[in-house]
Amino acid sequence: MKMTETPEQVVLEPSADPASACLIWLHGLGADGYDFVPVVQHMASLIDTSQLRCIFPHAPKRPVTMADGAAMRSWYDIMAMAPKRTIDPDQLADSVNRLYQLIQQQIDMGIPSWKIVLAGFSQGGAVAYQAATSFGQPLGGLIALSTYIPDGTRVNPFKVHPANSQLPVMVAHGTVDPVVPISLAMVALEQLRHNGLQPLWRSYPMKHEVSYPEIEDVSRFLSGCLGQNQS
Repeated sequence: MKMTETPEQVVLEPSADPASACLIWLHGLGADGYDFVPVVQHMASLIDTSQLRCIFPHAPKRPVTMADGAAMRSWYDIMAMAPKRTIDPDQLADSVNRLYQLIQQQIDMGIPSWKIVLAGFSQGGAVAYQAATSFGQPLGGLIALSTYIPDGTRVNPFKVHPANSQLPVMVAHGTVDPVVPISLAMVALEQLRHNGLQPLWRSYPMKHEVSYPEIEDVSRFLSGCLGQNQS
């Protein structure tokens, strides 16, 4: 896979041209788009990525209240951590809209919406949750890692757009995560199920991180999403 870079994102282009599918992966708080490039490069040894374009956007740098106002890459401000995240809903909406635009760009380039999968870790996963379930065209899947569905969004209570009522979702979390408690992942699972989705659940004996077994499970899930036929 060939890597291209811009100030806004990192892109891994597939070896086959043109791309027929796309994975958009959002990083966590304080990281950047490069964070999960090695993960996808490893996944390429497990599944066929020869026609898969992978996009890793960079969040903007902004002050984060819970970090004493320090500026870092953040999809939205977090004012409080416990017991639930208190966030800036307008900044979350801006990040969701940016993700909408990325999805639409891929559709305009000829990739069907149902061949586009969103993934996100931690704060990036919260944005991916909101964007994937509210997008107005059917997407290929959602991968939510070590994350949560944030309160204070503009979709309250949490609802799923009819276009994505059959959205394949994988939710994965560490059992000893000290940053995003696994209880928040369980709340998200219940919200998804309440809206008629049937998420795949996986947990691992790890903290706020990713592991090789998790990457293997994500690879299998992604391969299944992209192998589905749109009826």
